Amino acid sequence: MKADEIARYLQDHPKFFEEYADLLAQLYIPHPHGGRTISITERQILTLREKAKLLEAKLGEMIRFGEENDAIGEKVHRLATGLAGARDFAAVRRALLTHLGEDFAVPHVALRLWSVPAQADAAEFAEVNEQTRIFAAGLVNPFCGANAGFEAAEWFGEAGSHVRSLALVPLRREAETIGLLALGSEDVQRFYPEMGTLYLGHIGDMASAALLRTLE
Repeated sequence: MKADEIARYLQDHPKFFEEYADLLAQLYIPHPHGGRTISITERQILTLREKAKLLEAKLGEMIRFGEENDAIGEKVHRLATGLAGARDFAAVRRALLTHLGEDFAVPHVALRLWSVPAQADAAEFAEVNEQTRIFAAGLVNPFCGANAGFEAAEWFGEAGSHVRSLALVPLRREAETIGLLALGSEDVQRFYPEMGTLYLGHIGDMASAALLRTLE
């Protein structure tokens, strides 16, 4: 008989070892880490221990992710409170720069707006090229990745040439894109393509609502 036939036979006849219980005591198999042979019972115990270690590691990872998400949730809540209490555009801008820069430890934060009433002499309403507007309008989710010559990096001033990774969050009035929130870092791994963007999307929604409320 072939090995797969034996395995299939044992699966189809679960009472086999009940009828031949003495056989279990006579079967020995190689230790999984080499060396001596061990009984099937010992091998089962080792397998269960290995599974328990894997489950423990996964549980620890889930707990760590949960704690990280709780911490981010608290920061988002504080930002939401700050935006809700902002009475004018300057206060909204200040809340965004303060919370994202200090609470979230983002070294560079910039904002550009269009298709909304402008505030005199505010850099946030400076001209944005058509390519950037088209890019922002095409974003389904916030963009995270390397700074590949984006115009948004220039919004950080002299620090823009040192920015290696960006998060670009579209700001919208319903389906219409009205601006872009840019977050930058010298760390190339701070914003990367595979990272989750759920919280960034929430921040974009909150910022859009606060800006429209104070500008319109």
